[in-house]
Amino acid sequence: MKAIKSNLLLLLVLISLSCIVQCTDVSHDGRALIINGERRIIISGSIHYPRSTPEMWPDLIKKAKEGGLDTIETYVFWNGHEPRRREYNFEGNYDLIRFIKEIQYAGLNSILRIGPYACAEWNYGGIPAWLRKYPGMQFRTNNQQFKDEMANFTKLIVDMVAKENLLAPQGGPIILLQIENEYGNIMGPYGDAGKEYIKWAAKFAVSLNASVPWIMCQQGDAPQPMINTCNGFYCDDFTPNNPNSPKIWTENWTGWFKAWDKADPHRPAEDVAYAVARFFQRKGTTQNYYMYHGGTNFGRTTGGPYITTSYDYDAPLDEYGNLRQPKWGHLKDLHAVIKEMEKALVYGNHSNEDHGNGIEVTKYKLNTTTACFISNKDTTKDATVDLNGGKYFVPAWSVTILPDCKTEVYNTAKIKAQTNVMVKKANKAEDEPSALQWSWRLEPLKKQLEDKKFSFQSNQLLEQITTTFDESDYLWYMTSFHQPHKKQYKLSINTTGHVLYVFLNNKLVGKHEHLHLLSKERNVTVRHGKNNLALISATVGLKNYGSFYEKMPAGIAGKPVKLIDGNDTIDLSNTTWNYKVGLVSEKKKFHLDEKSSKWKSVMLPINRPFTWYKTTFEAPPGTDPVVIDTFGLGKGEAWVNGNSLGRYWPAYNDTAQGPCGHCDYRGKFTENKPCRTGCGEPAQRWYHIPRSFLKSGETNTLMLFEEAGGSPGLVEFRTVTVGTICATADKGQTLTLSCPSGGSISKIDFASYGEVKGKCGAFEKGTCESQDAFDVVSKACIGQGSCSISVSKETLGENNCGGSVPFKLAIQAAC
Repeated sequence: MKAIKSNLLLLLVLISLSCIVQCTDVSHDGRALIINGERRIIISGSIHYPRSTPEMWPDLIKKAKEGGLDTIETYVFWNGHEPRRREYNFEGNYDLIRFIKEIQYAGLNSILRIGPYACAEWNYGGIPAWLRKYPGMQFRTNNQQFKDEMANFTKLIVDMVAKENLLAPQGGPIILLQIENEYGNIMGPYGDAGKEYIKWAAKFAVSLNASVPWIMCQQGDAPQPMINTCNGFYCDDFTPNNPNSPKIWTENWTGWFKAWDKADPHRPAEDVAYAVARFFQRKGTTQNYYMYHGGTNFGRTTGGPYITTSYDYDAPLDEYGNLRQPKWGHLKDLHAVIKEMEKALVYGNHSNEDHGNGIEVTKYKLNTTTACFISNKDTTKDATVDLNGGKYFVPAWSVTILPDCKTEVYNTAKIKAQTNVMVKKANKAEDEPSALQWSWRLEPLKKQLEDKKFSFQSNQLLEQITTTFDESDYLWYMTSFHQPHKKQYKLSINTTGHVLYVFLNNKLVGKHEHLHLLSKERNVTVRHGKNNLALISATVGLKNYGSFYEKMPAGIAGKPVKLIDGNDTIDLSNTTWNYKVGLVSEKKKFHLDEKSSKWKSVMLPINRPFTWYKTTFEAPPGTDPVVIDTFGLGKGEAWVNGNSLGRYWPAYNDTAQGPCGHCDYRGKFTENKPCRTGCGEPAQRWYHIPRSFLKSGETNTLMLFEEAGGSPGLVEFRTVTVGTICATADKGQTLTLSCPSGGSISKIDFASYGEVKGKCGAFEKGTCESQDAFDVVSKACIGQGSCSISVSKETLGENNCGGSVPFKLAIQAAC
């Protein structure tokens, strides 16, 4: 017994000593988060674990750390983890614990935004549709049923991370937790019930005893001890609602999401950097990029219904995990400068000087240490600012940072990082689309049209979400009627979107696609006697944001279905409707059924709705990310080796067709600024196939469910890699170029030291340049993985630009 007590005492001592070494105390004051007694600058980035794969996580986190981040933030996705009540999923890309441990292994902190409402352009905002089964249920308000379910899941997550010792006081990486999400933006219509709900959420969070601070973003009335935080493109003017709360920016939107009906949005690196520098200039101390890696909406996780499968978000790491240059590198340089100034920013005295014309000078002073920011908020006029006896050129809409208030180290508009131009490269495994040999089979619609086994019946047109609870995208509405003689009518159907297929007497007679409310009429011929009408309503992701958003209907939802011929109207709305949820192929899992004898390899049908296609292919060699080109297809879902790539819809083009064109980083960015590409083109054509979905050296299987009708003849596989790299540097600086993934520089396309014009891909020589620059650069760089060039006449030779012309070195190379 004495030996047992002695061993137990030793174990407790060891645990105590371990905690002294590893455990982290997290608190805050009005200036910053306090970690182990010291105020700290926190630079974080969002990486959503379900939008990538476990095999990708270490590399994404590593690149985030190399980019200067010290923290990784993520939402927790309730409907992914609890797809059915009390049935939990924490496997694969939903392995939250593994993801947080990967963050810990990398030596980074973590911010866990439990919510459990996420928004995130995620299906139903992350809240499970099965909650709609319960009468009287209301989301995100003082509704006891909702609070009970929310509390159950939130406690489950907190208990899980605590059990794994992942909270900072246990030696884990989690330094902040979040309850609710952006509720302040939409709480007005909830009235007093909304206010009571927020009070309850705060009290409940505290009751979990997690021993780290809790945040509530966009919640101006956040109860203490919640820290209210800011989301948006700019948060420099944000002030917390309590003097003891630090200024935290939970979402710095690095770009914007892709939508089916709009061109691709882009936020310039200069503007993101400007927003970050302004935030730290104005006493901000914790900021998080949303997104740092956006990733992919695999399966049926897209929200909206306007959100595409790609959630690239123009983030510093692109959808596939590649560095988006120059954004990644330009922000990395900024992070290094901010960290260098950390002590002054969190402990120093802060003073501002308004110099007029949008010029603001901020000084932080700590003992003999000083750090300065000079911001130019004017959107068109550059400025030269006098400070401490020096003159500093500050371009319009930029911030200059001087860590010692003397030496300019960084300006948000002056990019030194290289630019990477990504290309989609044909590979040896599949050089031509014709190399793919396709087989096919039809969705057994006839079986469903003729089968009398229904899920249920009703004498009204039911709303889709409360009928399917999102177990499937598809809901059948089926009825019959008698007609005394053959006649032509206009069939009029009102739906709330998103896609509708019309079958009359087992024949497809109409298809309508629209992301919003639609009312369609179609001429149909009804026969003498009994006629059968079947409608398939298809959703493309569920609403994810807004007050009472769960009440936004889908499907036909009580709207009239009529046959009209002048004054002769047959209203079918209140006839007996038979309902079936889903398709036969879903229930029988056709996407896993590779060897069925029902697959045919002759007379390949094209442009035929509700058709399955199958082919085999070899994994493209190398390690570069793999994508599939879906050009020529209509709408549907794709699988590789049984893994869903998500919904595809290349037939849906940018309908707004703009604004596209020249992108000026100056001035406040909005998602509608003309910083777009792809106007008038398919909203998404390329779909990510993670390497972990592929079998190297073995045959891989691609399955397509072509819902709308398309041709697989142009489908092919590509790899995403860096094609062209560019960089510029001013006199006195060092220009560095590098090829990623172990590649080397194969040729120099352009090199000029002088008055260079244009940009990457379109550089032009000016009126003066060094005659030696091209040869010097070629000798130093070709065949190398990276090279560095000192920008000086000693290295590059003389030019005849004269002292009045700002000259620089510009290089464009191929990897």
